[in-house]
Amino acid sequence: MARNRKHTRRRPKANPRGVVSVSAGGFGFVQTAEGEFFIPAASLGGAFDGDLVEVAPLRGASRKGQGEGDGDLADRPAARVLSVIDRAHDTLVGRYEVAEPFGVVVPADPRIPYDVFTMRAESPEVPDGALVRVRIAQFPTRRSAATGFVEEVLADVSEGPAAGIDLIIGRHKLETAFSEGALAEAATATVDAEEALAEGYRDLRDRFVFTIDPADAKDFDDALSLDFMEETGLWRLGVHIADVSHYVPWNSSVDLDARRRATSVYLADRVIPMLPPALSDDVCSLRPGEVRRTMTADLYLDDAGKLVRYKLYPALICSNARLSYGQADDILIDYKAAIAAGNDLSWRLVQLSRLARARDEARALAGGIDFNIPEAKVALAEDGTPRDIVLRKKTDATRLVEEAMILANETVASFLEKRRFPCLYRVHEAPAADALGSLVPVFQEFPWFTRSCEQRLVAGDPAAIQEVLAASAGRSEGELVNSLTLRAMKRAVYAPENLGHYGLASETYCHFTSPIRRYPDLVVHRMLRAALTRRPEKFDQEVAALPWIAEHSSDMERVADTAARQSQELKMIEYLQKFVGQSFSAVVSGVASWGLYARLDCTAEGILPVRALGDEYFVFDAVRYTLTGTDSGKTYRLGQRIAVVLKAADPSTTTLEFALAGPAAK
Repeated sequence: MARNRKHTRRRPKANPRGVVSVSAGGFGFVQTAEGEFFIPAASLGGAFDGDLVEVAPLRGASRKGQGEGDGDLADRPAARVLSVIDRAHDTLVGRYEVAEPFGVVVPADPRIPYDVFTMRAESPEVPDGALVRVRIAQFPTRRSAATGFVEEVLADVSEGPAAGIDLIIGRHKLETAFSEGALAEAATATVDAEEALAEGYRDLRDRFVFTIDPADAKDFDDALSLDFMEETGLWRLGVHIADVSHYVPWNSSVDLDARRRATSVYLADRVIPMLPPALSDDVCSLRPGEVRRTMTADLYLDDAGKLVRYKLYPALICSNARLSYGQADDILIDYKAAIAAGNDLSWRLVQLSRLARARDEARALAGGIDFNIPEAKVALAEDGTPRDIVLRKKTDATRLVEEAMILANETVASFLEKRRFPCLYRVHEAPAADALGSLVPVFQEFPWFTRSCEQRLVAGDPAAIQEVLAASAGRSEGELVNSLTLRAMKRAVYAPENLGHYGLASETYCHFTSPIRRYPDLVVHRMLRAALTRRPEKFDQEVAALPWIAEHSSDMERVADTAARQSQELKMIEYLQKFVGQSFSAVVSGVASWGLYARLDCTAEGILPVRALGDEYFVFDAVRYTLTGTDSGKTYRLGQRIAVVLKAADPSTTTLEFALAGPAAK
């Protein structure tokens, strides 16, 4: 008898997956291939911010009524976390609270709403209130708490001016202590000038050499000299770089520590050095009046700043002067008086500045792109509390040093490539066509953006990017154009293959000039020394490791940059606490469906929730980066200048919140 109904095996329905982003309020969002889901706090299922999770929609539920329903996010479908597929955290940083028989670690990150329980008996020496890193042994479930053990005490107390920076260090797992072997090796390092001369170092102690660095710098890894060679009519620009490779051989204890760190980290209140202080602040540092070993690049330039020839070799120098950027600029501002003074330092600065301008202009003609974005640094009092926010902009002194370092980097990279010698290149690929194409709908609204420029921009023509930046400079849309164009650029990375440097318009480029604070520079020094003299015993080991070193150094650079930025942002927020309630002029630096990001002139950035823009509904245009009110037609766009009131400044969550102060500033 035939069956009336087909029987088919049901395939299990795949649930949406995505990375959960948890807010400080305890709820979260998961972006999946099926769309974005709102996750109520009670439905996180033990998931932490950043975890890859599997979710199941909650029927009939949405974000509406959760207290944060602004804009079109109010209608997001709700879901619950079914399972955590991949954990983003194996350790957490938090405040240790004694609650016998437990030591409870309260996460410092407000986006992680789960305490971690440890056994007090396992770490009885940890004081109450200490800042600790805890390793998680068991993650929380709906029926059990998270458990773990204290891995490291980061600070004895979790309060005070330094506490926030300690948290940043802990979150990024930055190493703050050197191994005993590294400290012992560094302690025995000496310059030994006589030995250096016997090894073939050239004696340049009779040259007039000077350094230019930030006023608070402690490690000086580059120095300059300039002399006019009358017999050839050329300028001899000497770029003298600390010879770190002499003191840090491959696979030594110092090298292993430096390789893991890959870079020094410059935080708002401290520096975490890549090398032990006995090297970074002493033997390797090109301090005035002290003999030091260097790797020197003599760059012979004509009067227009064009490189004619060069020499690379190890040398001994003795710096004659140490200048801050401010001191150098003071001399250059009154250049006529500097020339008239005729002293060894002043005329050299003036001529170096002239050559630097020529090289800067030549690089721009070749396609180099300069966004010239101001950098903010928080000035701290002796007790670590912020007292001011200082903006650093490009000056004649910074350009002078920058151009000398770029030329030295290009020269060393070109030398190694022509020799077909291994090198760790600094590469910057051209921006993707789709990234540049996404700028067109925005730029088309401005009369200076032509059809010809559009085609060249999408093709990645650096001249077109220069035209766009120049045409918008000084206009109301200048901030918008600068910000969007910068976002379209790719990030520079390290690689063992030469792929060129798009932003600098350099066919061949490496990092050679900062071996005290960057591991790739140290690698390049070893490659250069091997090319100039002979390959050391373990040279092939290092060459084989270049791909890993490149990837690791690129990763650690991103970590260091993020930590440095977060530390400055934290101190800015601490500083701005006393200005709550005051009005500021700001620029819209980000546009999202939930509201705006607003950036003050001091570069501090905060949020302006869509509920603060008015009672009407706002439509988000992701192509043109705008929010438009459906009733008033009022539009807020990226780069627009607005007047805001600082409503809240919370260092614990590192957030600023603004409200509108009135109509947008003209």
